[in-house]
Amino acid sequence: MSTINENLKKLAPDLTKGFPASPHAMLAGYVLAKRAVDKGRAELAGTAGEYHFDCPLDNFFLGFAGLKGADLKEFLATGADDEAVAKWIEEHATKRPRIEIVKWNNEWRYRRISETPDGIQEFMEDYIPQNVPAEVIHHVRYFFDIFDAEEKRFKA
Repeated sequence: MSTINENLKKLAPDLTKGFPASPHAMLAGYVLAKRAVDKGRAELAGTAGEYHFDCPLDNFFLGFAGLKGADLKEFLATGADDEAVAKWIEEHATKRPRIEIVKWNNEWRYRRISETPDGIQEFMEDYIPQNVPAEVIHHVRYFFDIFDAEEKRFKA
Protein backbone atom coordinates (compact mmCIF):
# COMPACT_ATOMS: atom_id res chain seq x y z
CA MET A 1 0.00 0.00 0.00
CA SER A 2 1.47 3.33 -1.04
CA THR A 3 1.37 6.44 1.09
CA ILE A 4 0.27 9.83 -0.14
CA ASN A 5 2.95 12.49 -0.39
CA GLU A 6 2.43 15.04 2.41
CA ASN A 7 2.80 18.01 0.06
CA LEU A 8 0.21 16.46 -2.26
CA LYS A 9 -2.20 16.21 0.69
CA LYS A 10 -1.75 19.96 1.31
CA LEU A 11 -2.18 20.87 -2.36
CA ALA A 12 -5.11 18.58 -3.21
CA PRO A 13 -8.46 20.34 -3.09
CA ASP A 14 -11.30 18.53 -1.36
CA LEU A 15 -13.76 18.27 -4.23
CA THR A 16 -16.34 16.67 -1.96
CA LYS A 17 -16.70 20.13 -0.36
CA GLY A 18 -15.69 22.50 -3.15
CA PHE A 19 -14.92 22.76 -6.82
CA PRO A 20 -11.86 22.45 -9.03
CA ALA A 21 -10.55 25.55 -10.77
CA SER A 22 -12.65 27.06 -13.51
CA PRO A 23 -11.90 25.77 -17.00
CA HIS A 24 -10.79 29.36 -17.69
CA ALA A 25 -8.01 29.13 -15.08
CA MET A 26 -4.63 28.78 -16.70
CA LEU A 27 -1.51 26.86 -15.83
CA ALA A 28 1.60 26.71 -18.01
CA GLY A 29 -0.20 28.96 -20.49
CA TYR A 30 -3.15 26.61 -21.12
CA VAL A 31 -6.82 26.92 -20.21
CA LEU A 32 -8.22 23.69 -18.68
CA ALA A 33 -4.80 22.76 -17.26
CA LYS A 34 -5.33 24.04 -13.71
CA ARG A 35 -8.71 22.31 -13.51
CA ALA A 36 -7.17 19.02 -14.67
CA VAL A 37 -4.38 19.37 -12.10
CA ASP A 38 -6.88 20.05 -9.30
CA LYS A 39 -8.83 16.92 -10.23
CA GLY A 40 -5.68 14.81 -10.56
CA ARG A 41 -4.43 15.86 -7.13
CA ALA A 42 -7.85 15.28 -5.57
CA GLU A 43 -8.10 11.83 -7.13
CA LEU A 44 -4.67 10.91 -5.76
CA ALA A 45 -5.64 12.21 -2.31
CA GLY A 46 -9.01 10.45 -2.33
CA THR A 47 -10.95 13.72 -2.27
CA ALA A 48 -12.24 13.84 -5.87
CA GLY A 49 -15.87 13.20 -4.98
CA GLU A 50 -17.87 13.09 -8.22
CA TYR A 51 -15.01 14.54 -10.28
CA HIS A 52 -12.78 12.44 -12.52
CA PHE A 53 -9.29 13.13 -13.77
CA ASP A 54 -8.45 12.31 -17.40
CA CYS A 55 -12.10 12.82 -18.39
CA PRO A 56 -13.16 14.13 -21.81
CA LEU A 57 -12.74 17.76 -20.67
CA ASP A 58 -9.21 17.10 -19.39
CA ASN A 59 -8.45 15.26 -22.60
CA PHE A 60 -9.05 18.39 -24.69
CA PHE A 61 -6.08 19.94 -22.86
CA LEU A 62 -4.01 16.76 -22.62
CA GLY A 63 -4.53 15.93 -26.29
CA PHE A 64 -3.61 19.39 -27.52
CA ALA A 65 -0.56 19.49 -25.25
CA GLY A 66 0.47 15.99 -26.33
CA LEU A 67 0.47 14.71 -22.74
CA LYS A 68 -0.79 11.47 -21.23
CA GLY A 69 -3.01 11.74 -18.20
CA ALA A 70 -1.16 8.88 -16.49
CA ASP A 71 2.16 10.68 -16.87
CA LEU A 72 0.80 13.93 -15.47
CA LYS A 73 -0.86 12.10 -12.59
CA GLU A 74 2.40 10.31 -11.80
CA PHE A 75 4.16 13.68 -11.60
CA LEU A 76 1.38 15.15 -9.44
CA ALA A 77 1.85 12.25 -7.00
CA THR A 78 5.33 13.63 -6.18
CA GLY A 79 3.67 16.57 -4.42
CA ALA A 80 4.89 19.10 -6.97
CA ASP A 81 3.43 22.58 -6.55
CA ASP A 82 1.82 24.56 -9.38
CA GLU A 83 5.11 26.17 -10.40
CA ALA A 84 6.79 22.77 -10.73
CA VAL A 85 3.77 21.32 -12.55
CA ALA A 86 3.80 24.26 -14.99
CA LYS A 87 7.49 23.64 -15.66
CA TRP A 88 6.82 19.91 -16.18
CA ILE A 89 4.02 20.68 -18.63
CA GLU A 90 6.21 23.12 -20.55
CA GLU A 91 9.01 20.54 -20.75
CA HIS A 92 6.78 17.62 -21.80
CA ALA A 93 4.13 19.28 -23.96
CA THR A 94 4.31 19.28 -27.73
CA LYS A 95 6.44 22.27 -28.71
CA ARG A 96 4.31 24.87 -30.51
CA PRO A 97 4.64 28.54 -31.36
CA ARG A 98 3.01 30.62 -28.63
CA ILE A 99 0.38 31.92 -31.04
CA GLU A 100 -0.92 28.36 -31.59
CA ILE A 101 -1.48 27.96 -27.85
CA VAL A 102 -3.08 31.41 -27.59
CA LYS A 103 -5.43 30.60 -30.47
CA TRP A 104 -6.30 27.22 -28.95
CA ASN A 105 -7.03 28.88 -25.59
CA ASN A 106 -9.29 31.42 -27.29
CA GLU A 107 -11.06 28.75 -29.31
CA TRP A 108 -11.97 27.01 -26.06
CA ARG A 109 -12.80 30.17 -24.11
CA TYR A 110 -15.33 31.16 -26.73
CA ARG A 111 -16.50 27.76 -27.98
CA ARG A 112 -20.25 27.45 -28.05
CA ILE A 113 -21.89 24.21 -27.03
CA SER A 114 -22.91 23.75 -30.68
CA GLU A 115 -19.22 23.71 -31.60
CA THR A 116 -18.36 20.78 -29.32
CA PRO A 117 -18.28 17.15 -30.51
CA ASP A 118 -21.67 15.51 -31.03
CA GLY A 119 -21.35 13.25 -27.98
CA ILE A 120 -20.78 16.23 -25.70
CA GLN A 121 -23.70 18.15 -27.20
CA GLU A 122 -25.98 15.18 -26.66
CA PHE A 123 -24.77 14.69 -23.07
CA MET A 124 -25.12 18.41 -22.26
CA GLU A 125 -28.69 18.53 -23.56
CA ASP A 126 -29.81 16.73 -20.39
CA TYR A 127 -26.92 17.72 -18.13
CA ILE A 128 -27.47 21.49 -18.29
CA PRO A 129 -31.11 21.57 -17.10
CA GLN A 130 -30.33 19.00 -14.40
CA ASN A 131 -27.18 20.66 -13.03
CA VAL A 132 -27.11 24.37 -13.83
CA PRO A 133 -29.22 26.42 -11.41
CA ALA A 134 -32.24 27.96 -13.15
CA GLU A 135 -31.41 31.43 -11.80
CA VAL A 136 -28.08 31.50 -13.68
CA ILE A 137 -28.84 29.38 -16.74
CA HIS A 138 -29.23 32.60 -18.75
CA HIS A 139 -25.49 33.23 -18.21
CA VAL A 140 -24.56 30.08 -20.14
CA ARG A 141 -23.32 31.26 -23.54
CA TYR A 142 -20.17 29.21 -24.01
CA PHE A 143 -19.15 25.67 -23.15
CA PHE A 144 -16.98 26.70 -20.19
CA ASP A 145 -19.92 28.65 -18.76
CA ILE A 146 -21.68 25.38 -17.96
CA PHE A 147 -19.01 24.54 -15.38
CA ASP A 148 -18.76 28.06 -13.98
CA ALA A 149 -22.55 28.24 -13.56
CA GLU A 150 -22.86 24.80 -12.00
CA GLU A 151 -19.94 25.49 -9.66
CA LYS A 152 -21.46 28.76 -8.48
CA ARG A 153 -18.98 31.15 -10.10
CA PHE A 154 -21.93 33.04 -11.63
CA LYS A 155 -24.16 35.09 -9.35
CA ALA A 156 -27.88 35.46 -10.01
